[in-house]
Amino acid sequence: MAFFLVQVIVGGLLLGAVYALFSSGLTLVWGMMNIVNFAHGDFVMLGMYAAFVVFSLFGVGPAAGAPFATLLLATVGVIVYFGLIRHIMEGPMLAQILGTFGLALLLRYSVFWWFGANFLSLPNNIVGGTYDIFGLRIEASRLLAGAVALLVTLGLHLLLTRTSLGSKMLAVAEDSTAAQLMGIRPDSMQAIAWAIAAGATGLAGALIATFFYIVPTVGETLGIVAFVTVSLGGFGSVPGALVAGLLIGVIESVSGYLIGAVYKDIVVYALFIFFLWFRPQGLMGKA
Repeated sequence: MAFFLVQVIVGGLLLGAVYALFSSGLTLVWGMMNIVNFAHGDFVMLGMYAAFVVFSLFGVGPAAGAPFATLLLATVGVIVYFGLIRHIMEGPMLAQILGTFGLALLLRYSVFWWFGANFLSLPNNIVGGTYDIFGLRIEASRLLAGAVALLVTLGLHLLLTRTSLGSKMLAVAEDSTAAQLMGIRPDSMQAIAWAIAAGATGLAGALIATFFYIVPTVGETLGIVAFVTVSLGGFGSVPGALVAGLLIGVIESVSGYLIGAVYKDIVVYALFIFFLWFRPQGLMGKA
């Protein structure tokens, strides 16, 4: 039993890394502009469909589908910022909520119209078979998704903390007026933040599509996961999203193994409520 438990934990860590990747985009936007994007889960869904379209047209896997989904969603992020977000940022919170929620519905039902409501999937062997690593059997698709997601999330953290661009973005997040007086254009930095956040989300969607069902409503489920992850890790903290994503992935997998897959979400959301009650700022959020 102990060996199978280790296998489950490893699988949970790989899944949790993908959770962390698409949640980091949500926390980045919140940290920059104090806007909660209710369409975030549907961005992940678009990334999944982008990978499926690339496979359908060219018969190739994530090596081509993931970069395409990243670039596509980064472009969508910039369009959404200039077309919607910039206009509702100064409005009341209700306008921001309704604006991004309306965007979510627009994306979801556009995909319904174009692709239909059928469940789609990529071939099980699109990445490869199963690897035997120290006696643990790990699917190649999950290993690829987890490894790439972990590296990109860490890269995003380094971008924000070790580069000039990251310093400018953090300056805008701290005080956009002061940043503008220093010669930094808040509009440009916020658009870049949306491009990075949406691009990371698209990449996560393309990676998770190799072993997850693809349907227009999948964004609802993944959006909830993103909000739980960001809330648990701390809004505005990419390292917090990474830690929380890995933790949620492990808890989901272990709960599904020990008490059944039907009840795993109960454990995750119970933990979420516990943290909201005793530490509402999250694991690594500011008090």
